[in-house]
Amino acid sequence: MGGQELTKYEAEQLTRIEQWEAEEPGVVSKAVGFITAPLAWAAQKVIPEAAIRGALDLSNSAAKFLADSDDLLRDARVSSLPELKQLPLERLDELANEVHNWAVAVATGEGAGTGAAGLPGMVVDVPLVITIALRTIHKIGLCYGYECKDEVDVQFVYAVLSASGANSVKEKVAALAFLQELRVILVRQTWKAMSEKMAATQVSKEGALIALRNLAKQLGVNLTKRKALQVVPAVGAAVGGSANGWWLKEVGWAARRSFQKRWLEDHGKLAAHAA
Repeated sequence: MGGQELTKYEAEQLTRIEQWEAEEPGVVSKAVGFITAPLAWAAQKVIPEAAIRGALDLSNSAAKFLADSDDLLRDARVSSLPELKQLPLERLDELANEVHNWAVAVATGEGAGTGAAGLPGMVVDVPLVITIALRTIHKIGLCYGYECKDEVDVQFVYAVLSASGANSVKEKVAALAFLQELRVILVRQTWKAMSEKMAATQVSKEGALIALRNLAKQLGVNLTKRKALQVVPAVGAAVGGSANGWWLKEVGWAARRSFQKRWLEDHGKLAAHAA
Protein backbone atom coordinates (compact mmCIF):
# COMPACT_ATOMS: atom_id res chain seq x y z
CA MET A 1 0.00 0.00 0.00
CA GLY A 2 1.08 3.58 -0.52
CA GLY A 3 2.17 5.71 2.40
CA GLN A 4 -0.65 7.25 4.42
CA GLU A 5 -0.54 9.89 7.11
CA LEU A 6 -1.03 8.78 10.70
CA THR A 7 -4.29 9.76 12.35
CA LYS A 8 -4.08 11.39 15.76
CA TYR A 9 -4.97 8.10 17.45
CA GLU A 10 -2.40 6.14 15.41
CA ALA A 11 0.31 8.69 16.25
CA GLU A 12 -0.50 8.29 19.95
CA GLN A 13 -0.25 4.52 19.66
CA LEU A 14 3.05 4.73 17.79
CA THR A 15 4.45 6.81 20.65
CA ARG A 16 3.30 4.13 23.11
CA ILE A 17 4.82 1.40 20.94
CA GLU A 18 8.15 3.21 21.02
CA GLN A 19 7.88 3.67 24.79
CA TRP A 20 7.23 -0.06 25.24
CA GLU A 21 10.20 -0.92 23.03
CA ALA A 22 12.45 1.37 25.10
CA GLU A 23 11.34 -0.06 28.46
CA GLU A 24 13.87 -2.20 30.30
CA PRO A 25 12.66 -5.65 31.41
CA GLY A 26 10.85 -5.40 34.73
CA VAL A 27 11.94 -6.24 38.24
CA VAL A 28 11.69 -9.96 37.47
CA SER A 29 14.83 -9.63 35.36
CA LYS A 30 16.86 -8.50 38.37
CA ALA A 31 18.75 -10.85 40.62
CA VAL A 32 16.58 -13.20 42.64
CA GLY A 33 16.64 -12.44 46.35
CA PHE A 34 18.73 -14.56 48.69
CA ILE A 35 15.65 -16.22 50.18
CA THR A 36 13.87 -17.07 46.93
CA ALA A 37 16.95 -18.09 44.90
CA PRO A 38 17.04 -21.68 46.29
CA LEU A 39 13.31 -22.02 45.58
CA ALA A 40 13.78 -20.85 41.99
CA TRP A 41 16.64 -23.36 41.65
CA ALA A 42 14.36 -26.15 42.90
CA ALA A 43 11.63 -25.13 40.46
CA GLN A 44 14.09 -25.20 37.55
CA LYS A 45 15.12 -28.75 38.49
CA VAL A 46 11.49 -29.91 38.49
CA ILE A 47 10.76 -28.17 35.16
CA PRO A 48 13.94 -28.47 33.07
CA GLU A 49 14.64 -26.52 29.91
CA ALA A 50 13.90 -29.55 27.71
CA ALA A 51 10.40 -29.82 29.19
CA ILE A 52 9.71 -26.16 28.46
CA ARG A 53 11.03 -26.58 24.91
CA GLY A 54 8.63 -29.47 24.36
CA ALA A 55 5.79 -27.51 25.94
CA LEU A 56 6.46 -24.58 23.60
CA ASP A 57 6.18 -26.73 20.50
CA LEU A 58 3.05 -28.55 21.63
CA SER A 59 1.50 -25.44 23.14
CA ASN A 60 1.91 -23.44 19.94
CA SER A 61 0.04 -26.11 17.97
CA ALA A 62 -2.72 -26.14 20.59
CA ALA A 63 -2.80 -22.35 20.72
CA LYS A 64 -3.30 -22.04 16.96
CA PHE A 65 -6.19 -24.51 17.19
CA LEU A 66 -7.79 -22.73 20.16
CA ALA A 67 -7.47 -19.21 18.71
CA ASP A 68 -10.37 -19.03 16.28
CA SER A 69 -11.63 -15.82 14.69
CA ASP A 70 -15.39 -16.45 14.61
CA ASP A 71 -16.18 -14.42 17.72
CA LEU A 72 -13.95 -11.54 16.60
CA LEU A 73 -15.59 -11.38 13.17
CA ARG A 74 -19.02 -11.48 14.77
CA ASP A 75 -18.18 -8.73 17.29
CA ALA A 76 -16.63 -6.55 14.58
CA ARG A 77 -19.56 -7.24 12.21
CA VAL A 78 -17.32 -8.29 9.34
CA SER A 79 -17.13 -11.54 7.37
CA SER A 80 -13.39 -12.13 6.94
CA LEU A 81 -9.97 -11.31 8.37
CA PRO A 82 -8.99 -9.13 5.37
CA GLU A 83 -12.15 -7.10 6.00
CA LEU A 84 -11.36 -6.92 9.71
CA LYS A 85 -7.87 -5.68 8.92
CA GLN A 86 -9.32 -2.63 7.15
CA LEU A 87 -11.18 -1.38 10.23
CA PRO A 88 -9.75 1.62 12.12
CA LEU A 89 -6.97 0.84 14.58
CA GLU A 90 -9.16 2.07 17.44
CA ARG A 91 -11.68 -0.72 16.82
CA LEU A 92 -8.98 -3.38 16.52
CA ASP A 93 -7.45 -2.20 19.78
CA GLU A 94 -10.83 -2.61 21.48
CA LEU A 95 -11.01 -6.23 20.31
CA ALA A 96 -7.44 -6.85 21.49
CA ASN A 97 -8.20 -5.33 24.88
CA GLU A 98 -11.04 -7.80 25.44
CA VAL A 99 -8.80 -10.75 24.51
CA HIS A 100 -6.05 -9.42 26.77
CA ASN A 101 -8.30 -9.02 29.81
CA TRP A 102 -9.77 -12.51 29.29
CA ALA A 103 -6.30 -14.04 29.15
CA VAL A 104 -5.14 -12.36 32.36
CA ALA A 105 -8.25 -13.58 34.19
CA VAL A 106 -7.93 -17.16 32.91
CA ALA A 107 -4.21 -17.36 33.65
CA THR A 108 -4.76 -15.99 37.15
CA GLY A 109 -7.42 -18.60 37.89
CA GLU A 110 -5.34 -21.42 36.41
CA GLY A 111 -2.27 -20.38 38.40
CA ALA A 112 -4.22 -20.19 41.65
CA GLY A 113 -5.63 -23.67 41.11
CA THR A 114 -2.35 -25.38 40.32
CA GLY A 115 -0.39 -23.21 42.74
CA ALA A 116 -2.30 -24.62 45.70
CA ALA A 117 -0.47 -27.93 45.13
CA GLY A 118 2.95 -26.32 45.55
CA LEU A 119 5.89 -27.68 43.56
CA PRO A 120 4.03 -30.64 41.97
CA GLY A 121 1.36 -28.25 40.71
CA MET A 122 4.00 -26.23 38.91
CA VAL A 123 4.69 -29.18 36.61
CA VAL A 124 1.10 -28.84 35.35
CA ASP A 125 0.99 -25.06 35.59
CA VAL A 126 3.93 -24.13 33.35
CA PRO A 127 2.77 -25.94 30.16
CA LEU A 128 -0.76 -24.61 30.69
CA VAL A 129 0.27 -21.00 31.17
CA ILE A 130 2.59 -21.22 28.13
CA THR A 131 -0.38 -22.46 26.10
CA ILE A 132 -2.51 -19.56 27.38
CA ALA A 133 0.29 -17.11 26.51
CA LEU A 134 0.74 -18.43 22.97
CA ARG A 135 -3.02 -18.59 22.45
CA THR A 136 -3.20 -14.95 23.57
CA ILE A 137 -0.55 -13.88 21.03
CA HIS A 138 -2.30 -15.78 18.23
CA LYS A 139 -5.70 -14.37 19.23
CA ILE A 140 -4.44 -10.80 19.47
CA GLY A 141 -2.87 -11.27 16.04
CA LEU A 142 -6.30 -12.22 14.73
CA CYS A 143 -7.71 -9.00 16.23
CA TYR A 144 -5.52 -7.08 13.76
CA GLY A 145 -6.30 -9.40 10.83
CA TYR A 146 -3.24 -11.66 11.06
CA GLU A 147 -3.54 -15.44 11.15
CA CYS A 148 -0.14 -16.76 12.21
CA LYS A 149 0.16 -20.17 10.57
CA ASP A 150 3.13 -19.97 8.18
CA GLU A 151 6.65 -20.61 9.49
CA VAL A 152 7.68 -16.94 9.43
CA ASP A 153 4.49 -16.02 11.29
CA VAL A 154 5.23 -18.69 13.89
CA GLN A 155 8.67 -17.16 14.37
CA PHE A 156 6.92 -13.80 14.82
CA VAL A 157 4.79 -15.30 17.61
CA TYR A 158 7.86 -16.73 19.33
CA ALA A 159 9.67 -13.40 19.01
CA VAL A 160 6.74 -11.63 20.71
CA LEU A 161 6.91 -14.18 23.52
CA SER A 162 10.66 -13.61 23.77
CA ALA A 163 10.24 -9.83 23.98
CA SER A 164 7.64 -10.20 26.73
CA GLY A 165 9.77 -12.60 28.79
CA ALA A 166 13.18 -10.99 28.33
CA ASN A 167 15.47 -11.28 31.34
CA SER A 168 17.84 -8.55 30.16
CA VAL A 169 18.04 -5.55 27.85
CA LYS A 170 20.17 -7.64 25.48
CA GLU A 171 17.45 -10.31 25.17
CA LYS A 172 14.74 -7.72 24.53
CA VAL A 173 16.83 -5.84 21.94
CA ALA A 174 17.49 -9.14 20.11
CA ALA A 175 13.79 -10.02 20.11
CA LEU A 176 12.77 -6.56 18.86
CA ALA A 177 15.41 -6.65 16.12
CA PHE A 178 14.13 -10.02 14.95
CA LEU A 179 10.53 -8.78 15.01
CA GLN A 180 11.57 -5.89 12.77
CA GLU A 181 13.28 -8.26 10.33
CA LEU A 182 10.16 -10.41 10.19
CA ARG A 183 7.85 -7.40 9.72
CA VAL A 184 9.87 -6.23 6.73
CA ILE A 185 9.82 -9.69 5.18
CA LEU A 186 6.12 -10.29 5.85
CA VAL A 187 4.98 -6.92 4.54
CA ARG A 188 7.14 -6.63 1.44
CA GLN A 189 7.76 -10.09 0.11
CA THR A 190 6.10 -13.27 -1.07
CA TRP A 191 6.58 -16.60 0.70
CA LYS A 192 9.13 -17.71 -1.92
CA ALA A 193 11.06 -14.49 -1.49
CA MET A 194 10.93 -14.93 2.29
CA SER A 195 12.58 -18.33 2.05
CA GLU A 196 15.24 -17.05 -0.33
CA LYS A 197 15.97 -13.99 1.78
CA MET A 198 16.23 -15.99 5.01
CA ALA A 199 18.66 -18.36 3.32
CA ALA A 200 20.72 -15.62 1.70
CA THR A 201 21.02 -13.09 4.55
CA GLN A 202 21.80 -12.98 8.23
CA VAL A 203 18.14 -13.28 9.28
CA SER A 204 18.67 -16.94 10.12
CA LYS A 205 21.62 -16.06 12.37
CA GLU A 206 19.60 -13.44 14.23
CA GLY A 207 16.69 -15.82 14.33
CA ALA A 208 18.85 -18.30 16.18
CA LEU A 209 18.60 -15.99 19.19
CA ILE A 210 14.86 -16.68 19.23
CA ALA A 211 15.13 -20.37 18.48
CA LEU A 212 13.16 -22.76 20.64
CA ARG A 213 16.19 -23.80 22.67
CA ASN A 214 17.05 -20.24 23.61
CA LEU A 215 13.45 -19.24 24.16
CA ALA A 216 12.94 -22.25 26.43
CA LYS A 217 15.98 -21.32 28.49
CA GLN A 218 14.83 -17.72 28.72
CA LEU A 219 11.31 -18.66 29.81
CA GLY A 220 12.66 -21.20 32.27
CA VAL A 221 14.57 -18.45 34.07
CA ASN A 222 11.75 -15.91 33.79
CA LEU A 223 8.90 -18.12 34.96
CA THR A 224 10.78 -19.76 37.83
CA LYS A 225 11.83 -16.35 39.14
CA ARG A 226 8.21 -15.25 39.13
CA LYS A 227 6.99 -18.48 40.66
CA ALA A 228 9.76 -19.16 43.21
CA LEU A 229 7.44 -18.88 46.21
CA GLN A 230 4.83 -21.08 44.51
CA VAL A 231 6.79 -24.11 45.72
CA VAL A 232 5.51 -23.33 49.25
CA PRO A 233 1.98 -24.82 49.41
CA ALA A 234 0.79 -22.33 52.04
CA VAL A 235 1.20 -19.40 49.66
CA GLY A 236 1.29 -21.29 46.36
CA ALA A 237 -2.24 -20.40 45.25
CA ALA A 238 -1.74 -16.66 45.73
CA VAL A 239 1.71 -16.66 44.15
CA GLY A 240 0.67 -18.90 41.24
CA GLY A 241 -2.34 -16.75 40.42
CA SER A 242 -0.57 -13.41 40.68
CA ALA A 243 2.55 -14.60 38.80
CA ASN A 244 0.50 -15.95 35.90
CA GLY A 245 -1.70 -12.86 35.72
CA TRP A 246 1.35 -10.61 35.84
CA TRP A 247 3.08 -12.53 33.03
CA LEU A 248 -0.03 -12.60 30.79
CA LYS A 249 -0.41 -8.87 31.25
CA GLU A 250 3.13 -8.43 29.88
CA VAL A 251 2.60 -11.00 27.10
CA GLY A 252 -0.60 -9.26 26.05
CA TRP A 253 1.03 -5.85 25.83
CA ALA A 254 3.97 -7.26 23.88
CA ALA A 255 1.52 -8.82 21.41
CA ARG A 256 -0.60 -5.69 21.13
CA ARG A 257 2.34 -3.38 20.52
CA SER A 258 3.96 -5.80 18.05
CA PHE A 259 0.81 -6.34 15.99
CA GLN A 260 -0.09 -2.65 16.14
CA LYS A 261 3.29 -1.85 14.61
CA ARG A 262 2.87 -4.59 12.02
CA TRP A 263 -0.56 -3.19 11.12
CA LEU A 264 0.84 0.34 10.79
CA GLU A 265 3.68 -0.98 8.62
CA ASP A 266 1.27 -2.99 6.49
CA HIS A 267 -0.91 0.08 5.89
CA GLY A 268 2.03 2.25 4.83
CA LYS A 269 1.72 4.43 7.91
CA LEU A 270 5.29 4.03 9.17
CA ALA A 271 6.78 4.85 5.78
CA ALA A 272 4.76 8.07 5.62
CA HIS A 273 5.72 8.91 9.22
CA ALA A 274 9.43 8.43 8.48
CA ALA A 275 9.30 10.46 5.28
